[in-house]
Amino acid sequence: MPFAFTPMKDSDINTFKMKDEDFELLENDQMTVQSMTANRYLATFEKEVMDWALKLGNMNDFNVQWGEIQRDWSFLESLFMHSEEVKKELPQQSEQFKGIDAKVRQIFAEAFKTKIALVFFNLPSIKTDFDQIYKDLNVCSKALYDFMASKQKKFPRFYFVASADLLDILSNGNNPAKIMKHMPKIF
Repeated sequence: MPFAFTPMKDSDINTFKMKDEDFELLENDQMTVQSMTANRYLATFEKEVMDWALKLGNMNDFNVQWGEIQRDWSFLESLFMHSEEVKKELPQQSEQFKGIDAKVRQIFAEAFKTKIALVFFNLPSIKTDFDQIYKDLNVCSKALYDFMASKQKKFPRFYFVASADLLDILSNGNNPAKIMKHMPKIF
């Protein structure tokens, strides 16, 4: 199953995911392998069946985890890499995010080079890489939401603005033209 690659706008990165129909095939294949484990002739092919169960399980689990990582990274990337306000207010997390960004871009490149989901999701370092990135993204997200909460305490009207809008306001605080679209939501 090859990945579906999509060029990220204003970037040289190709995001990737499994196609919906491929994901359905994966689930069917997992059910087939699971039924093989209940077969009375399993002993003859036990190693191969267990190997396929592990590989298909990794594909399923890591595909779901990568979807979450990719979504969180793309949201935080614009803030931690392009917002001077966030860099100024959260310098430690901004530096940490640079490392996360480099690792995620390396994974994008590896997936583009590998192209096949079964091979990519069963690389030896994928589990540790994904777990570490996920943990680090959560630290950055928490710091960002703590930052937003502090701004809401200073200006209570921010409580009535959606999180995405508030982040847009805070990250473009030095550019009044970009935040004017949010003014009706505040007042």
